[in-house]
Amino acid sequence: MKLPIFIADAFTARAFRGNPAAVCLLENELDEDMHQKIAREMNLSETAFIRKLHPTDNFAQSSCFGLRWFTPASEVPLCGHATLASAAVLFHKIKNMNSTLTFVTLSGELRARRAEDGIVLDLPLYPAHPQTAIGNTLVQDICYSPDTQKLLVRLSDVYNRSFLENLKVNTENLLQVENTGKVKGLILTLKGEPGGQTQAFDFYSRYFAPWVGVAEDPVTGSAHAVLSSYWSQHLGKKEMHAFQCSHRGGELGISLRPDGRVDIRGGAAVVLEGTLTA
Repeated sequence: MKLPIFIADAFTARAFRGNPAAVCLLENELDEDMHQKIAREMNLSETAFIRKLHPTDNFAQSSCFGLRWFTPASEVPLCGHATLASAAVLFHKIKNMNSTLTFVTLSGELRARRAEDGIVLDLPLYPAHPQTAIGNTLVQDICYSPDTQKLLVRLSDVYNRSFLENLKVNTENLLQVENTGKVKGLILTLKGEPGGQTQAFDFYSRYFAPWVGVAEDPVTGSAHAVLSSYWSQHLGKKEMHAFQCSHRGGELGISLRPDGRVDIRGGAAVVLEGTLTA
């Protein structure tokens, strides 16, 4: 069996930045356990599998496909950066003729459309609800998103971007501290800073998901489906510019929609194209 496979760096216009995802194109059904084996072999935070929904579908001409995402440890119900990477492969490498693609996923139908400055993802918008507690670092707010099982921790406004970037997080301790199964991801976030000598962002974040085999994810679309809801309420804005402060870093444009969903915009650089022999 030979499968076309690509690696694309999402939420960046430059190679070796943003968040890399592997993308496999499936002409036929794949044995169920093979998805996980391939994702483990690729050893990236996510491997996406795009599949045809009907035998007559064509990757260059059809506009609707099935899409699944796997970390090296498990399947996940939503992954933004691997969706962006999948759309980039179809648009830029396969030369898909459509302006909008629809993906049928565990989180319902997601859409990706071409834009002048990248690709816009249409994702669900997930509210986060206030929680209590946390240790030594000063915290402004703690919220939990039951839809995504993500815990959002907003650090105190006394901190700046540099503090968040340099904060040491022991992900092995996270597994010991939270073992109820209720949390699958930890979002650390901070209010943005006005321009000046650096580019202005509305908010910053980092994302950790050792519960699904990802210590720290470089740029996370699904986390921003939660962050968008939170910061829109606290900043009173529908249009926002975000930065995820991982070592690779990534920028995201955010637009909340009247229908209760969110458009998340970003670029993608395809850095590898090959054939997987399994």
